[in-house]
Formats: sequence, C-alpha cells, structure tokens
Amino acid sequence: MTRPRILCVDDEPNVLDGLQRTLRKKFDVTTSPGGEAALARLAAGESFEVVVSDMRMPSMNGTTLLSRFRETAPDTVRLLLTGYAEIEAAIAAVNQARVFRFLTKPCPPEVLIPAIEEAAEQHRLVTAERVLLEQTLVGSVRALTEALALSRPEAFMGQARQHERARKLAERLRVPDAWHVEVASMLGSIGFVVLPADIVAKMHAGSSLDASEREMVKRLPEVADRVLAHIPRLDNVKEVLKHQLFDVPKEAFTANPPIGSLVLAALRELAAAEARLGDYTLAVAHMRTRANRFGATLLDAMEAVCEPPAPATRPMRVVELRAGMVFASDVKAQTGLLLVARGQRATEPLLERLRNFAFRVGIVEPVHCEPEG
Repeated sequence: MTRPRILCVDDEPNVLDGLQRTLRKKFDVTTSPGGEAALARLAAGESFEVVVSDMRMPSMNGTTLLSRFRETAPDTVRLLLTGYAEIEAAIAAVNQARVFRFLTKPCPPEVLIPAIEEAAEQHRLVTAERVLLEQTLVGSVRALTEALALSRPEAFMGQARQHERARKLAERLRVPDAWHVEVASMLGSIGFVVLPADIVAKMHAGSSLDASEREMVKRLPEVADRVLAHIPRLDNVKEVLKHQLFDVPKEAFTANPPIGSLVLAALRELAAAEARLGDYTLAVAHMRTRANRFGATLLDAMEAVCEPPAPATRPMRVVELRAGMVFASDVKAQTGLLLVARGQRATEPLLERLRNFAFRVGIVEPVHCEPEG
C-alpha cells in the first residue's frame, strides 16, 4: 500500500528533522525550509496529500503559504502549526486558507500523527469522489456523442481527435480539472447537430460564413447549455461553453474568457487550417500568426501535444476494421449516404452499423484508416 505523501514546511532545520523522524514510519515525508521552497516543489510538478506548515516563518507565513496551496493544489489537505500567542492568526488561516486543522506547538506525536492520518483520509475521500464524478460524466457524455455521431456523422467530423487534443492540451497547460475541457469539447460538438449539413461542411472546411450562418453558430453554446441544465456539478464546463468562441471574432478576446474556452477555440482554428491548407505543418505555422489572440504559451503547448494525422493509412474492407482505428476518409454507402465522417474513431456500435449497411445496402470500399491509437 502506498503511504500518503506529506510535505512539512518550517524555517528551522531542527524542527524539520524532528518531524521527519516522527512521521517517516507512517508517511512518505518531504521537507521544505520555507514557503518559497514548498511552492517551488508544486511548480516542478510534485504533489502531496497533506501539507503541514509552521505559522511564523520569516519570508512567508503559514497563512500565505497555505492560501497559495489552496489556489494551486486545492486537493492537498492543509494543516497549520501555531503557537499559543498566534490564535488570532490561526483563525485568519482557517478563513483564508481553509485549513483542515490547526495544531498548537509543541504538538506531541500522539496528537500530530492522528491529525495527519485524518487529513490523508480526507484527501482520499475528496479525490475518490472527483475521480468517480469524472469517469461517470466523461463516459456518459462520450456515449452520448458516439450515439449522435451514428445519426449525424457530418456534425462530428474529426471530433474524436479534437477531444483527445483538448484533454492533452488542458493537461499540458495544467488547467485545474482538465477533464472539464474534454467534456466541453464533446458537448460543444453536440451543438452541431442543430446546424444544417452545408453549414457544418463549411465550418469543417474552414470556409467563411455569412452573417446569418454566423448567427446560427453563435447560438450553439446555448444548445449545449440546455443539455447541461439537467446534469449537476458541471458549472466549470458550462463556463467554458458559455465563452466558447465559435467564429473567433477579434473583439471577443477582450472579454478574458476561461483558458478552457481558448483551448477549444485554438483547436478548432487549427483543425480548420488543416482542412483548408491540407497540411498539418502549414496549419501550425498559420496558428503562429495568431499569437496575439491565443498567446505564445498556449500555442507552444498545442504544438507539443497535437500530433499530426498519421501519414500512412491502410485501405481496408469493412470486415477488417477494428475498434480504435481512426477513419482517414469519409465512409459512404453505395447510395452516397455518409455513414462515418473522416476523423472519427471506430467503436463497436459504429462497426456494427457499418456491417449492417454492408450487408443490406453496400459500402464503398476500400475504407482508409489510421492504425489503432
């Protein structure tokens, strides 16, 4: 069983040594000689179940440090060690940093260890609930979009790759609860089902829309918001969709939209550039000209995580297709009906639909696919 990872912060080396000796039998203990060093660990990507901080430190007191932890690593449970003369400061810490417990110094092991165990359990409960929420909602929304893609394939052209890119980019940028951005990406796609097919085709091709078409597109976030109205605890997803910049007007960027909204807008513009220019490298170069809108940090992260479509594709018959493959070209029935738009990832229900069409109507073969991801 993995031991909880605990960070102890104090400006006195002897105190840190004592905490290390007291706690190391039950916890994985890391120490930092002050607030700046503790925050540097967070900036370097380290994570902790519990942080235990002294109140009185010369350059950054415990309230300030734990408030920064609350902002940067909100899941880390915060404990504060105070002297008897610092009760008012401890009360301020409870209000500002939302500390789990504050303990008076000197704190004997029989008091300190149970307090840290309870803090670690609190961390486990909070993270377990969030993981359950994430997995349940992401899975439910993914199932919904896959089902809609069977009936309106043109509305979901390339969306499987876009969802994956959204998640990776949000994680790269360390967006809190990055799964919100992935869910927003999927729900944003749901809005496309209300658009006429010709407008969807123009958007995917990166073509300009006229005034009436832009008005239709601007209402898409409202569609997704109505879908979300019956799903609790998705306020952050709603905020991303509320500010989603479908036509990316220049004036919209003065409103300081959430980073998740910018992620989706940047990925949508990248996809449109890929379709228009026919080349991923040229599309990335085009995005570099948009640094004034998206910022160099976002564009650097996007280039780092967004892999181009696989250059080598395989011509295959329907019976050879497997779940996980990405369609490199549209799949059509012999009648000309679009069954699967390029860029979608094959799922078992989708393959079942193709097999049924191949048997009853006939499908244009071969089908070009990328390897399984």
